[in-house]
Amino acid sequence: MRAATVTASVNASVNKPLVLTKVQDLDFGTVTLGPGVWSNAKISVSQAGALTCGSGNVVCSGVPMVARYNVQGSKQQAVRISAPNVTLVNQSDSTQTLTLVTDAPATITLANSGLPGSNFSVGGSITLSSTTTAGTYVGTMNVTVDY
Repeated sequence: MRAATVTASVNASVNKPLVLTKVQDLDFGTVTLGPGVWSNAKISVSQAGALTCGSGNVVCSGVPMVARYNVQGSKQQAVRISAPNVTLVNQSDSTQTLTLVTDAPATITLANSGLPGSNFSVGGSITLSSTTTAGTYVGTMNVTVDY
């Protein structure tokens, strides 16, 4: 009996673990509701930090801030980003809520390994009406990254 030998290449791709850090919170500033009966006034902060106060029924003021995160891992690896919508609860009346529809990049490619990492931003939008209860609405954004 004669033995046969074949060679095969073996590869192993090893990535650094991902480290995600919050750099800055998302803030819409102050939104003042106008008089009358109206609905569907969409207020948004883009990933670039631009505020859109999309209706003549509301006045936006203050300094909006986009949520900013830093992720560290292995250079040139694509990182998937998940940022589900958030329920915002009125701090004066917990029965009143708003839904933050998030606006996040689907992926980013890491520019380096480890420090300083790569930053990305998450914006979003809320929709108000003349019946929205006044108060400060707060929620927690759960952002996840993976290879």
